[in-house]
Amino acid sequence: MTRVVPRFDTLAAARHTSPAHNGQDEKARKRINLEEVFGENVFGLSQMKARLPKPVYQALLSTIQNGSELDPSVADAVAVAMKEWAIERGATHFTHWFQPLTGLTAEKHDSFLRPTGDGRAITEFGGKELVQGEPDASSFPSGGLRATFEARGYTAWDPTSPAFLMEGPGGAYLCIPTAFASWAGDALDKKTPLLRSMHALDQQARRALELFGSPARPVRATLGPEQEFFLVDEEFYYRRPDLVTCGRTLFGTKPPKGQEMEDHYFGSIPGRVLEYMNEVELELYKLGVPVTTRHNEVAPGQYEMAPIYEGANPAADHQQLMMSTMRSVARKHALVCLLHEKPFQGVNGSGKHLNWSFGTADQNLLEPGDTPHDNIQFLFFCSAVLKAVARHQDLLRAAVAHAGNDHRLGANEAPPAIISAFLGDQLQDVFEQLEKAGAAKSSKSSGLMGLGVKVLPRLPKHAGDRNRTSPFAFTGNKWEFRALGSSQSVSFPATVLNTIVAEAIDELCTKLETALTKGATFDDALRELLAAEIHEFKHVIFNGDNYAPEWVEEAERRGLLNLRSTMDALPRLVSEKNTTLFEKYGVLSHRELESRYEIYVDQYFKTVNIEGETGQYIAQTMILPAATRYLSDLLETAERAADVGMKTEGVLATAEQVNQLVDLLTDRIAALAVQNQELGGDDVVSKAGHMRENIIPALNAVRDVVDRLERIVPDDLWPIPTYREMLFVK
Repeated sequence: MTRVVPRFDTLAAARHTSPAHNGQDEKARKRINLEEVFGENVFGLSQMKARLPKPVYQALLSTIQNGSELDPSVADAVAVAMKEWAIERGATHFTHWFQPLTGLTAEKHDSFLRPTGDGRAITEFGGKELVQGEPDASSFPSGGLRATFEARGYTAWDPTSPAFLMEGPGGAYLCIPTAFASWAGDALDKKTPLLRSMHALDQQARRALELFGSPARPVRATLGPEQEFFLVDEEFYYRRPDLVTCGRTLFGTKPPKGQEMEDHYFGSIPGRVLEYMNEVELELYKLGVPVTTRHNEVAPGQYEMAPIYEGANPAADHQQLMMSTMRSVARKHALVCLLHEKPFQGVNGSGKHLNWSFGTADQNLLEPGDTPHDNIQFLFFCSAVLKAVARHQDLLRAAVAHAGNDHRLGANEAPPAIISAFLGDQLQDVFEQLEKAGAAKSSKSSGLMGLGVKVLPRLPKHAGDRNRTSPFAFTGNKWEFRALGSSQSVSFPATVLNTIVAEAIDELCTKLETALTKGATFDDALRELLAAEIHEFKHVIFNGDNYAPEWVEEAERRGLLNLRSTMDALPRLVSEKNTTLFEKYGVLSHRELESRYEIYVDQYFKTVNIEGETGQYIAQTMILPAATRYLSDLLETAERAADVGMKTEGVLATAEQVNQLVDLLTDRIAALAVQNQELGGDDVVSKAGHMRENIIPALNAVRDVVDRLERIVPDDLWPIPTYREMLFVK
């Protein structure tokens, strides 16, 4: 009986040894001073203050902290200081670092070196190079904003997000965060709309604060994205064409043990993974990313890291740096970091909970305090958020809609596709009082919780529990948007939140101002306004189990949307309501919004198309040959047994089972191949519809047979690593 060489060496993956630590021994690594390391590769305020003339520093500080217009005259001085700092730290090149609509980051490196004409050279970097770059924009997605042959695009320095140094085996280079726009001035990136939305929220929140008698101070949105991810050994990753090409496994049967024992969540972090996390954290500390949390997640092989929340713009930049750092550091440890929302079927996928709030330099406007019923300013801003969520369920759903996230939302491991808001018992009670009586007179107390053992301390108890099934939950002094996918940029969801809340604050302020002009007192006008508004948004508040089937029925009775898939949600992006919203607050023009819709649909089409083609390839060239090889072995065994008079019922029964599955797989591969050839039409919406209606079912049908074969075909013949190996060997 012929046998093949084993497909990979599982023991080699299990015996992985620690990488070298840049020449440092263990004791030296333990002596790292985190306070000194943090931000050492960032050209931040301390570096600016030390290197810039005082007037230049003050002008730049005003732009960064107050949002004042950038004085072009400061650029030359900043450029010289920035170049000197970078070269001192070993940089040879600079790049305008931007975030095109791919969802990733982009960079084109230029040398600091300039020939002098006499056979020598000098280093040079001026204000012109700092302020504006001109990368070729022709190959970035534009969604019809520009023709492919029109290549000109501009990057514009964003002084509100600090420049930083990237270090690697090939040397160091200076990264300058920038916006990215076409020659016609259309935003081709994720940063520009985010900055515009932050400005809109700032304007309306300041207006509200003035009504409350507070001095006009800048209001900034803040973000804190929690990042979930999987780690697999390189040995397995490169043996899986689906992981390499699609970022997820298209085939794989559930292992005997998955997450059902609930023993991985918050368990002891495996040594190799902890070593990886330590290095990720160190690299992020150098870049000024305030990552603070790390732990095992629910599924085996799944983990989470998260930062403290900070200003929305640097937080979005830092989130991109975090994802790229996690990927690059993993390779040093012979691991691969998987950020796909659902790398493995049958265990939990990965999300990215976006903690969002807004406030001034010294006041979080979503902080309820100990007695929220007395904190009428908080109730105003909280009402604005709820009003926004109720009106724009469709927009929030569309902001997290992409092919990868379709595997999670509504799958009892992530929030459902229905957008609702969780308030908790204390705040719901306060809002019910406001609606019924026009005023709230009490707040449910939190108090202390005893544990029945004298030696244990009495713990401060929150006035309400948390709800992990809610897509949009209030968690003490911020909202947690839990529906984001782990691979996506946080910029567009944050842009949506900022914009819809700016609109809600605008409308509440207008109503309040109208009442005041009619002679009402501020307190009476405000309480009457909030009581009326609660009636309009209370249908979106739900504190129960969002996973329960009964909630789907109740949500429908309440009139809430249930946009189950990406292709259900994305068309809502360009509705008249949403187009008007973005144009009114100067966040996205009609053209820019339409371009996003086309790009997101195109990305959905291409993602599923790649999966369909990859699935056909693996099933045809790897799985089917393995199954037929096993069938041949069985038939050969049966023939030899018959020659010596041995019974072969079991062998022949297994051969019949394998033969039936081989025939079925052949038919289903052929059906998938037909659909892959079809593509579904001339326009991208039709093609995306074909992917959803035809490719996904055809691929799932192939998977069903492949996964059944995996349970029968001998391990030494199975051509790809299994879940049992990938999830548990670290």
